[in-house]
Amino acid sequence: MPWPTMILVYAIIWWVVLFAVLPFGAKPPAESEIGHVASAPERPMLWRKALVTTLISAVLFGIVYWLIVSDMLSFRPDAG
Repeated sequence: MPWPTMILVYAIIWWVVLFAVLPFGAKPPAESEIGHVASAPERPMLWRKALVTTLISAVLFGIVYWLIVSDMLSFRPDAG
């Protein structure tokens, strides 16, 4: 698999995982302040979620890479 394809696949996996991880631990504040959206989380913990997203994405990318390199998942038509 060429390296630009690997970067693209990892980026797609990373963004999908990020959107799955974002709601975890998000609790709105008990009292909303003026100028803030009532549903905005009190402590979004974005750095922690980015780290968790990166780790999960690395594992998923490793699985996808292995499936493609081992020919268990092929995008080429069969020769026979």
